[in-house]
Amino acid sequence: MVLAEKIFEQALDLPIDDRLSLIDRLIKSTNLPTQEDIDQAWSKEIEFRCQELENGNAKLISGEKVFEKIKKRFST
Repeated sequence: MVLAEKIFEQALDLPIDDRLSLIDRLIKSTNLPTQEDIDQAWSKEIEFRCQELENGNAKLISGEKVFEKIKKRFST
């Protein structure tokens, strides 16, 4: 942790653009999904759901019915 603190202190001396670049590189190094990855995944899911509706393989359920089912399921 001492090394991380030392690096952090040195990073604070960098110009803002360099700090932002460093932040971006560190985040990417974690292999976590980026906002772009998340947006692409949602776009694919939306396209899939629209196709399912158009093909008749899925049906819409009103929010009222959904919440009614949830209430019934989780009420004691």
